Amino acid sequence: MKDVDRGSLAVSAVLASVAGFVDAIGFLDTGGLFVSFMSGNSTQAAVDLFGPGTLVAAASAGIIAAFVLGVAVGGVVNARLAGHRPWIVGGAAALVGAAAALALAGDATLWRAGLLAAAMGALNTLFLADGRARVAITYSTGTLVSLGLALATLVTGGSRTAWQRPLLLWASLVGGAVVGALAHRAGSPLALTLATAVLAICAAVLGRRPRPAA
Repeated sequence: MKDVDRGSLAVSAVLASVAGFVDAIGFLDTGGLFVSFMSGNSTQAAVDLFGPGTLVAAASAGIIAAFVLGVAVGGVVNARLAGHRPWIVGGAAALVGAAAALALAGDATLWRAGLLAAAMGALNTLFLADGRARVAITYSTGTLVSLGLALATLVTGGSRTAWQRPLLLWASLVGGAVVGALAHRAGSPLALTLATAVLAICAAVLGRRPRPAA
């Protein structure tokens, strides 16, 4: 994460907030499934596979597949387009907007969750190096591992500031989830429309930034 500039880090923090926001909406709409936190869905699917919650296991597996598909598509865009970041964030905005439209129509909760999961998966491909994400935008586990390692570095006489970036991203994700839970009280269509607007603004900001050197 140390090679991500401040502008990119600021955008990442905003997108992490959106990820937490959207994950809270998805969690509340589905009654306990996630659209960003795939570790939780994996455990849910495993627990319910041979129990009374077989349909829940299938729904969890479907959301995981949608997330992976979003990552794969984002990875292709990343590899094929030099100015990939605005396209990826703009595509995520379109998917969240489609989920908002479905929410306004009433039903199709799992379809909405699939769209949201694909959007969140794609966001993780904004900052890639050697086939890996340099910034864990939509999930907290990797960020907390980075935080713990940075704290170990601090204790052993290394960098005194490395812990700040992972802490910022984790706090952004959690803060976004808190706001998402509150926004859900106004209804999913309005909450998801707000997330769509923020993603669209981020895409526009990224589109105006100079492209990173190859």
